[in-house]
Amino acid sequence: MGFLKAFVAAIGLMAAATTAAGAQSALQDILSSGVMKVGTTGDWNPMTMKDPASNSYTGYDIDVMAALAADLGVEVEFVPTDWKTLVNGVTAGQYQITGSASISPARAKAAGYSQSYFTLATVPLINKKDADRFKDWADLDKPDVVVAATLGTTQEKQVTQFFPNAQHKIVEAPARDYQEVLAGRAQAHITSNVEAQKLVEQYPELMIVPVSAPRARTPIAMLLPQDDQVWINYVNTWITLKKEAGFFDDLGAKWKLGN
Repeated sequence: MGFLKAFVAAIGLMAAATTAAGAQSALQDILSSGVMKVGTTGDWNPMTMKDPASNSYTGYDIDVMAALAADLGVEVEFVPTDWKTLVNGVTAGQYQITGSASISPARAKAAGYSQSYFTLATVPLINKKDADRFKDWADLDKPDVVVAATLGTTQEKQVTQFFPNAQHKIVEAPARDYQEVLAGRAQAHITSNVEAQKLVEQYPELMIVPVSAPRARTPIAMLLPQDDQVWINYVNTWITLKKEAGFFDDLGAKWKLGN
């Protein structure tokens, strides 16, 4: 912890020097204001979950960001966003960093990424009453099957890749794809293996299709301003130190993340 505090001080001086040269770093903004703004969707169990009653957040991402803010010696402010505007919020300066997001070439065109600290894979979910009908990926790729996904997510593109012959139903937040399956408007939806486990716990009528193997193993990371190398360097150093300390392993165990 002593090294982290020393590193914050050193990188703060670097950020100040960079600022003096004419390029303002988000890191300097954070250290000067005492607040780190984090974009989060609040709809991805167990990563980020919003309680509408208290307007508060819980989850793996929330714990990560609380720890990052604590090591910076600042407060954390969670800024509501959704998947379709997640990147835009970073580029527009609405927040300086996001919670976990799948690494994709499309997002990388506009925003920067931190190092990855976790890997996800995609699986399909269905209603249990259709268990005999759907046993693997190919069973879902048929013209009479509707597969749902949420607008702006990685899965929005995956439905067309995985199921070119099926019908695709894309829903926009705050609606969610799994709700289409629960309501009978879709036969299946796809999501990360992490969220899938939580959904079947929450909704006993849902099940994960026992596919031969998950698809599209994808690293996840934080989104940051693309041209702010000072801030990116700090976050990457912090992730490296936390990995070595076992922080991400312990947090994964707390939230029951398989990997």
